[in-house]
Amino acid sequence: MRKVVVLGGLGNGAIVAAAIEHARRMGATDLQVEGFLNDRTPVGEMIDMFPVVGRVEEAKRLLDEGYWFINTILRIDGNRERIAMFESLGLPDDRLATFVHPMAYVAPSVQLGPGCVVMPNVSMSPGTRLGKNCFMMVGSMMGHDNIVGDYCHIAAQAAVGSYLHIGRGVHIGLNATVIENLTIGDYATLGAGGVLTKNIGEREIWAGNPARFLRMAE
Repeated sequence: MRKVVVLGGLGNGAIVAAAIEHARRMGATDLQVEGFLNDRTPVGEMIDMFPVVGRVEEAKRLLDEGYWFINTILRIDGNRERIAMFESLGLPDDRLATFVHPMAYVAPSVQLGPGCVVMPNVSMSPGTRLGKNCFMMVGSMMGHDNIVGDYCHIAAQAAVGSYLHIGRGVHIGLNATVIENLTIGDYATLGAGGVLTKNIGEREIWAGNPARFLRMAE
């Protein structure tokens, strides 16, 4: 078993930790969640079924003690700062745990970067490549031959087409749809339920059906 700590807490952190525990009980992963690193909840308190074992800045200590890490500290608007905070910890890629739930379909030619999480009922088609620390949340679909940058978050039930170039730190919202052959710039956002038919520029936030430019990320 590889001991894992999750950076984060309520929200994605607790959801991912519970999925790992579910897979462990099925005998389908060698990861075992030991707890959370969280700056808002005191050490020793529980978040769902796991304790807070330290603040985020203590990751280096746990690295030296042999732990693995999954980072779930993301934000739709202002994700650059959250990413910079995580990268400042200096955790090596080879200690970022990649997790694929056994109830997901991932085509054999899909490439997952270190620290990626693929949740139950996800479908990932051939030829797609995800950068590090990307999330495919429950029931989301990723088409074929996509290039996806680091730190991207594909929310539950989102449907992403094929031949896409998706930049770094992109968020695609709940139940959103992206058609084929588009480019989504770094740190861009497609809101929940949005239907994207055009390219999105860097830091742009789009929403609606069809999706239209809303504002710039702050």
